[in-house]
Amino acid sequence: MITWEVILKSLGEVGATVLVILLGTVVLEVILYFVLMKWLKYKYALPFMLVAPAIVGLCALVVYPLIWEFRLSLTNMALKTFRNPSFIWFKNYLRVFTEPVLKQKMFFPLLGQTVLWTFINVFFHVAGGLALALLLNRPMKGKGIYRTILILPWAIPQVIAVLAWRGEFNYEYGYFNILITSIGLQPVNWLSTPIPNFVAMCLTNIWLGIPFMMVILLGGLQSISGEYYEAAEIDGATSWQKFNSITMPLLKPVMTPAILLGTFWTFNNFNVPFFINQNELESSDILVTGLFRAAFQYSRYGFSAAFAFVIFALLLIYAIFYLRYTGSLKGVYES
Repeated sequence: MITWEVILKSLGEVGATVLVILLGTVVLEVILYFVLMKWLKYKYALPFMLVAPAIVGLCALVVYPLIWEFRLSLTNMALKTFRNPSFIWFKNYLRVFTEPVLKQKMFFPLLGQTVLWTFINVFFHVAGGLALALLLNRPMKGKGIYRTILILPWAIPQVIAVLAWRGEFNYEYGYFNILITSIGLQPVNWLSTPIPNFVAMCLTNIWLGIPFMMVILLGGLQSISGEYYEAAEIDGATSWQKFNSITMPLLKPVMTPAILLGTFWTFNNFNVPFFINQNELESSDILVTGLFRAAFQYSRYGFSAAFAFVIFALLLIYAIFYLRYTGSLKGVYES
């Protein structure tokens, strides 16, 4: 039971941490002031002083953990070797591709499941978000009310929403089986059968992801000038021609980063696959849930660190090829 003593102790620890950060920032700024401004008389001392705390914070919170994790990936750190791990260099990276990453599932079948999961969800996110954005971009009464209702799935905390959806997939009391049995069909065991469980994951994540894509694409549609459509109407263009020749090309600079970000989020989505797949079906796991199980259920820490870097490398390669193929950053680096 949480008591006031526990709460006050926690607040004291947080306050002490904030005080240390503030004092460290002040000391850093004083040192930089005397070194850069007074001693070296550096021209860009002030901008450097302003970004220095952020640089130190990124190094402490991002760079150092990455270096530490890479070092961990070169060891045989596990529950049995926790006290005395030894360096095995790049054997963990080889094991990611040659040994089961779960109890039975190998890396490449798990990668295939992840790619399928990502493609299905991103496709319906973009299609559904674009359809809703086009509907909301027209003159209509109560547009603000509709927009508020449609964005609710994104506003609800994801874990709460996923647990609510998991209840709807209950074999005996869930809404989907009640609906199925009402039309004379047999109920589906959504949570313990491989294919229905994967379908349940996709349905949940599609419902959660469409509002974000709708908001992004609606902003892009509202930035397109109506003069283009007026000129197209004068030329006798059909609705499809206006959509294909005006809307999609002008929406591309907004859609490309949205799809890229949505792909990353879906590829690394942990909450939906983990909570919907409560029976730990390996046919419903994706790479990030496999990584979690390898680290915290199977206690393969060095292997998990190597596994994490492999996932990072896959996403980095995808991002590079996607940006080069779409050319969405062309105007940036050419300027």
